[in-house]
Amino acid sequence: MKILVTGGAGYIGSHVVKALGEKGHKILVYDNLSTGHPWAVLYGELAVGDLADPKRLGEVMAGFLPEAVIHFAASIQVEESVRKPLAYYRNNVVNSLNLLEAMQACGVHRLIYSSSAAVYGNPETSPVDETAPMKPINPYGATKMIMEQVLGDLDRAGGIHYAALRYFNVAGADAGGRIGQAYAESTHLITRALKVAKGEIPLLNIYGTDYPTPDGTCIRDYIHVDDLAQAHVLALEYLVRREKSVVLNCGYGHGFSVRQVVDAVRRVTGISIEVVEAERRSGDPAALVADSGRIRALAGWTPQCDDLDFIIRTAWDWEKQR
Repeated sequence: MKILVTGGAGYIGSHVVKALGEKGHKILVYDNLSTGHPWAVLYGELAVGDLADPKRLGEVMAGFLPEAVIHFAASIQVEESVRKPLAYYRNNVVNSLNLLEAMQACGVHRLIYSSSAAVYGNPETSPVDETAPMKPINPYGATKMIMEQVLGDLDRAGGIHYAALRYFNVAGADAGGRIGQAYAESTHLITRALKVAKGEIPLLNIYGTDYPTPDGTCIRDYIHVDDLAQAHVLALEYLVRREKSVVLNCGYGHGFSVRQVVDAVRRVTGISIEVVEAERRSGDPAALVADSGRIRALAGWTPQCDDLDFIIRTAWDWEKQR
């Protein structure tokens, strides 16, 4: 298939492009390179452009005429979204509307949408499944909820079929060492812990130790980026096969606390990293763990990398070579 991937030069997008390329799909990446890198695009071609530029976007869309679009281009940092809500609503909502309008103009009606477990806020049950109410507690999660609502309205109007993939905490790197997380200022726990192990930053802050969890720190469901990439490939195949919209959780179904992740980083690297206990960050839920039964049943997703030490080891191998 011909697939347009927005944000395909970024961390998750580049791993999905790799997975699509290995399947033989024809790929065009559309990315403004604000957080992505040309070297991360292992398959297909790269068109540099911004979703905030409807003219450029429309020209690229019309010139390529994809059979499906996979949309990653978004701002993703919860803490930053609390400080800069307008920037998040503009990029994650307004620019996504530009993309949908360009798709409509070119008759493209399949979309894989990069959503987030942040739409659940503080869920009442754990693990949380896709039927749980969307109650985001930060602007980032709100932008993802709004776009899921927009996609639902478009689906009911007959304009699009979509798969919204709600990611839990994505981590790790390509096991072959070709691509990995390369944000200038990453806020991801595992990446920051590894940067402490490398000596790039002096210490790791643990934000909040009084949450209602066994050790007082936040619990998250960590999914390896390669497993997430395969989830996108399978979701696309489902969408083509069924032409029916779907919402899918992407996680393993069990979580680890911040302290457990720190212990695992020390175990994998053999380095005793320094941590400092700090106040809670605004917008952080206590625990987020996925019920991923739906994607396993509907799309046949079978994770291959469900091991915290393996996740950290691939990220550590990537960090050491950077």
